Amino acid sequence: MSSQQTFARTLSLSSEDNVVVAVEKIEKDLPVLRGVAARQRIPFGHKIAARNIGVGEPIVKFGQIIGFASRPIEAGDWVHEHNVEMHDFERDYQFAMGARPENVLPVEEQATFEGFHRANGRVGTRNYIGILTSVNCSASVARFMAEAATRSGILEEFGNVDGVVSFTHGTGCGMAGSGEGFDILKRTQWGYSANPNLGAVLLVGLGCEVFQIGRMKQLYGIEESETFRTMTIQDTGGTRKSIEQGLERIKEMLPVVNRAVRRTTPASEITLALQCGGSDGYSGITANPALGVAADILVKNGGTAILSETPEIYGAEHLLTRRAKNREVGEKLVERIHWWEAYTERNGGEMNNNPSPGNKAGGLTTILEKSLGAAAKGGSTTLNAVYEYAEPVTEKGFVFMDTPGYDPVSATGQVAGGANMLCFTTGRGSAYGCKPVPSIKLATNTPMYERMVEDMDINCGDILGGVTVEEKGRQIFDEILAVASGKRSKSEELGYGDNEFVPWQVGAVM
Repeated sequence: MSSQQTFARTLSLSSEDNVVVAVEKIEKDLPVLRGVAARQRIPFGHKIAARNIGVGEPIVKFGQIIGFASRPIEAGDWVHEHNVEMHDFERDYQFAMGARPENVLPVEEQATFEGFHRANGRVGTRNYIGILTSVNCSASVARFMAEAATRSGILEEFGNVDGVVSFTHGTGCGMAGSGEGFDILKRTQWGYSANPNLGAVLLVGLGCEVFQIGRMKQLYGIEESETFRTMTIQDTGGTRKSIEQGLERIKEMLPVVNRAVRRTTPASEITLALQCGGSDGYSGITANPALGVAADILVKNGGTAILSETPEIYGAEHLLTRRAKNREVGEKLVERIHWWEAYTERNGGEMNNNPSPGNKAGGLTTILEKSLGAAAKGGSTTLNAVYEYAEPVTEKGFVFMDTPGYDPVSATGQVAGGANMLCFTTGRGSAYGCKPVPSIKLATNTPMYERMVEDMDINCGDILGGVTVEEKGRQIFDEILAVASGKRSKSEELGYGDNEFVPWQVGAVM
């Protein structure tokens, strides 16, 4: 397909659009698009005006407002920060107006994968032993334990165990012992402990921190068992003794965790985290809508898809509220948007601090434009629930979790909520992995895919060359089933995931 043909395809996204994404850098022959000639060089993935736009007029892409012209824009002009500004405008939330019943397949007709069944009825796609830390002061000891277990070679005797991984973080003390920040850390820690991709957990503390292990065990009614153990460095007698005892406990856990074997399981047991990072101008027309199709297929098969990154659906939330199953769900989403407006204001920021410099270099001009593309990951089914960060996800179907847009923090919340699979779209080339949950990386454009092929699992750039979004969505869904069944993703092959556990830190550090 020629560049001009591909340009024409992107122009047809919506009859209301007055800008369109350029497919490739225009340097020599400036193409004519529906009678509109490009007037200048357009960077790869950026926008071109499809008609004249006057000062103050809305800039429209995907049939939605992404900003307003700050100066006159002629048809064929490059459209970006130099001639686009943002200001408030009214949105019609139309709560639940577009909700519709889900057409979920009977269990016997659902797609299947090979998963690890847990005693509590949940199903994992991986089988790790996790070493969690209550506080940053125990982070090094936890890491030393995991390294010692790997170095000892004992894992080679247990073929059903994917590994021993430490999940360390930078908080747990110097914080209030109650309130929003403490609640978030509490939910995150116990959410990871309960994630079905962990066959066993060792929780390591220092002993004197604010986040007390004993208090948490009492609060959640958790008792120690052959798959859940705790210890503190101070009670154990220091660093060396703690590492030795930790290694002994891991050795005791390994035979127990190794008993788990993969069994054929309906796709309804997949809970998929939807992520995007390093987005570009193609994210909203290739990888994100294709992932949305895959999410719709998963929902039809009885599974769960979690959309997150609240700052990155800002300005597109009205497209989600009209899909809410009822007004209460829609209003909860709007309430979280208002929380973020207040949160950024009191911290001297603004919601349009996102897109990042890399997003802007890739062609995204405003948060409204980025949000429209990001929301496409959520597909088209009814929004069944809205969760706060790291809350357990109990509803099936399409749901939303309130998280920051920063990818590791957002994904950490989704995993704590119960996600056992993750798909991550990227246009600039994010290097990311997520233990204990395998991450499938989806490239939005072919040049980046070819440049970073060792990191990318699927190229969605061929949508620009004629592959349909529906075909690509089916390919993504098939890959989800394959990776859930044990196929290793590119980020797993590279060893990513140990350092991507980043709980959201809200509140004062004292």
